[in-house]
Amino acid sequence: MITKFSKARLGTKTRYGGWMSLLAAGSLFFCAACRDQPKVPLVVDSGTNAVPAKLSIYEVKGEVRKLEPDGKSVVVKHEAVPGYMPAMTMPFEVKNTNELRGLAPGDVITFRMLITPDDGWIDQIKVVSSTNQHAPSAPVRDSSRIVRHVEPLSVGGMIPNYPFTNQFGKPIQIEDFRGKSLAITFIFTRCPFPNFCPRMFNHFAEAQKTLKAQSAVNNWHLLSLSFDPEFDTPETLRAYGARYGNDPECWSLATGALIEIDAITEQFGLVFPREGAGFAHNLRTVVIDPTGKVHKIFLSNEWQPQELADELLKAAAVSQ
Repeated sequence: MITKFSKARLGTKTRYGGWMSLLAAGSLFFCAACRDQPKVPLVVDSGTNAVPAKLSIYEVKGEVRKLEPDGKSVVVKHEAVPGYMPAMTMPFEVKNTNELRGLAPGDVITFRMLITPDDGWIDQIKVVSSTNQHAPSAPVRDSSRIVRHVEPLSVGGMIPNYPFTNQFGKPIQIEDFRGKSLAITFIFTRCPFPNFCPRMFNHFAEAQKTLKAQSAVNNWHLLSLSFDPEFDTPETLRAYGARYGNDPECWSLATGALIEIDAITEQFGLVFPREGAGFAHNLRTVVIDPTGKVHKIFLSNEWQPQELADELLKAAAVSQ
């Protein structure tokens, strides 16, 4: 069944002394595509918080769109952050949940965005004006297009045979990986915030290392699927994957027609409404067993590479 569809959408902070923020801000710039970064050393501020010494800080203004049920995240439609990211709507976590107290959709706020090589959050939230004119609604795609009607997939469901194009410009499809356990995550290479796509890539790179060390088991594969086909050409995907040390024999990067991407992301509850040059997206990582059935669905970004490796090995055992 074909129907008109517009996708909807879907959540970071600490407080410390001003002198320390100046010291940390000057220490090192952040590159969203960095990989395999060393552990970030900590310094202690004038209060009780330990904060990363390698830290970039940006002053940002935006509008509260939604307070997440987890009590530690707020969705903000923010202005462009010069030199770092375009204007978009996205969720931010806070370190001190008290800073979200009293906020409501429609509040215009200023805040600091704090970025380390592998983490990001906001703090020092201040309400500039409080209109509460906006209901807690999610942003929608800026245009409609034809998509398939699909049903949600849960554990045990059979994944359809979606076609894509890999980083070498060659056609691939889900059935190419039958007989192997398959992990799929959804990304776009222009995503700057370290908690989102860069973390998914780093986690896949670490999982790849762990799984390749398991020489007795090789019936597994990783697939990073971009929902930004206009920018993420095969050449772009190939270069991006190389920065993370991806081995094409066991880790593919791909994209495809939006009608296919819309369908597979919809089935797993991932949304990616366009916001300027980027996307306001949530996160999903899925493990498929060798028979094509959904084995595991990881929500958000709080899973670890070892967890993914363990689930891939469990799923791989289905064919043994």
